[in-house]
Amino acid sequence: MFGALAEFERNLIQERTQAGLAAARARGKKGGRPKALDSKKRVMLKRLYDERDLSIQEICDLMKISKTTLYSYLREQDASIPDK
Repeated sequence: MFGALAEFERNLIQERTQAGLAAARARGKKGGRPKALDSKKRVMLKRLYDERDLSIQEICDLMKISKTTLYSYLREQDASIPDK
């Protein structure tokens, strides 16, 4: 009996959460953590990476990001380029 009530309450909470997120999106709000770099800096990051003049660590130190973030941005840019 308690399990059924807990499941029902959990479903209500999920519905309210989803409704709140949808309402926020409708108002133009975007959830989640902000990006570390703006679009200009991401383009510069890709150019520095492609030129191969600096090491990965030097690029990360210059941009003040981690290696994981660097590779995440590179994957993101590769995914946005359509296949020819």
